[in-house]
Parts: sequence; structure tokens; C-alpha cells
Amino acid sequence: MAPDDSASASAHEAVFSQPLSLDGLVSELRAARRAARQAGTQPVRTRDLPSPAAVDSIVQRLHAALFPRHRGAHDEIESAVDYFVGYNLNEALLALSEQIRRELRFTNAHSDQREIESAAQRIVGDFAAELPRIYTLLASDIGAAYDGDPSAKSPEEVLLSFPGIKAVIHYRIAHELYRLGTPILARIISELAHSATGIDIHPGAEIGGHFFIDHGTGVVIGETAVIGERVRLYQAVTLGAKRLPADGTGALIKGEPRHPILEDDVVIYAGATVLGRITVGRGSTIGGNVWLTHSVPAGSRVTQVQAEREVFQDGAGI
Repeated sequence: MAPDDSASASAHEAVFSQPLSLDGLVSELRAARRAARQAGTQPVRTRDLPSPAAVDSIVQRLHAALFPRHRGAHDEIESAVDYFVGYNLNEALLALSEQIRRELRFTNAHSDQREIESAAQRIVGDFAAELPRIYTLLASDIGAAYDGDPSAKSPEEVLLSFPGIKAVIHYRIAHELYRLGTPILARIISELAHSATGIDIHPGAEIGGHFFIDHGTGVVIGETAVIGERVRLYQAVTLGAKRLPADGTGALIKGEPRHPILEDDVVIYAGATVLGRITVGRGSTIGGNVWLTHSVPAGSRVTQVQAEREVFQDGAGI
């Protein structure tokens, strides 16, 4: 055994050399939870909350249903692929129904159980009906990534390995659930992608087709952002709020439009920060590390002044 291993083992033995009072520890944790509830820092209703692990499994099955030949359906017979899609859809939608019921019981604690069941069935049905449209949007996103990245060798490579596409797949699913009235599930799905890719897209954002996030790490897209068609973002771009309005008591006012609007065909380069409810006009280009807090018209080209002088003269650069 190495010296460090021996010291670690000795420390481990020392920690547990005294009897551990689990009953006392359990009581202290119960008291801490009660104090947090009384202080308003922990929700009171905590029964049957949605499960992030279950939600992750649902997303994986939905991914398999949307892109079966990339997620295990290798049979060349179309009917066999259909069976694979049907099986994964059935499993995903059954599990989704349970997670929706959990969210609705949490957010509508005083509702009748029959009302909750009816609402859950309606949401699942409406969500399922949107899956072909979601697939069409995702196909356009994959195409935009392949066309926009010279390093991409095939659309298959984009789908299987690009973090921006992983984040957008999660976003498209999450946005539909957000729109249908299950914001907790939607946020869980978005945060699963955030933790895996470093790309933070709020499910409330509205994003058009042919959307491409290149590289992606550090991208932040706020809840009320509106993004048009054929928009491209690079790493570390922030579409954020300039200020957070508060009411008379100092509490933040939620849901107010506070994030940027990007019209069609906008490109924003790495490190740029765009803040507030401003509009970036169609076909505009925002250079790297720009800090933008005012609207710009269609066809604008915004760069840092120093960069403009040193690099981008005479049509060079972006």
C-alpha cells in the first residue's frame, strides 16, 4: 500500500471509530427542513416531484423515435424500423404522462385528481402530435450545422457528436412541453443539456428553424429571447436581460419580455453579449466580444472599435 493510501485508510478508520448516532442526525435534518420551510426557502409540497433521471430516460427514447437509425434501429426493413419507433414512443409517452401528472399535482395541489389526469392526457396527446413538426425543425438545424461548419464531414457526424445539436434537440422537446404548460419538466430537460454541453437555452425562448450553435460552450439564451430563421451563434454568446424589473416590495417581476429579438439570418460571433429587449435586424453581423445594449437595423455590422481599426479595414475579416 502506498503511503497516501495508508494515511487515507487511517483517517477513514478514525472518522468511524466513534459510534454514529443516525437517529440524532435524522432528527437534526428533519429540524433543518422544517426551519427552511418556515423561512420560505424550501417548498412545502414535496411529494411525488418529477424525477430528473426518469426525464432523461424519456428524452433518450424520444431521441430514438425521432432518429431511429442513429439510435439502434439497424434493420433495413422499414416495418422493423417502425416497430422500433413505436416501441420507444410508447415507452416515452407512458413515462412522460406520469412525470406530467407529478408536476401537475405539485403545481395544482388543490385540483381534483380527475382534472389532473385529464390535463396530463391532453398534454401528452398534444405533445405527441407535434413530434413530426419537431423532427422537421431538427432536420433543418442539422442541415444548418452541416452547411455552416467546414469541419463537418456529414450530417450524421453532426447529429452524433455536435454539442450544439444535442442542446437544440433538448431545447425543441423542452420548448413544446413549456408551451403546453409543464415548465418544470421543460426546465429539467434544458438543464440536462446544459450540464452535458455547457449550452444554456431556456425552454421559454422562441427559436426558428435552421438554427446553428457552433462550438457552443458558454452560450446563454434567456427565457423571452426570440430568434428568427437561419441564425448562427458561436461560443460564449449571451442573449440576456439588461436589467431585472422589481415590484414595490423588491421582488422580481417574472415573465416580462427582457431578452433580445434576433431577426432572420443574424450571425453573432464568439463572446458577444447582447442585452435587453432590443432588436438585431435581419442579416446583421455582431462581432466577437461586442457588448450590445441597443437595437440595430437590418444589415448592420457591429464590431469593437479597436478591432475595426486593426483588423477589419477594407472588407477584411467578418
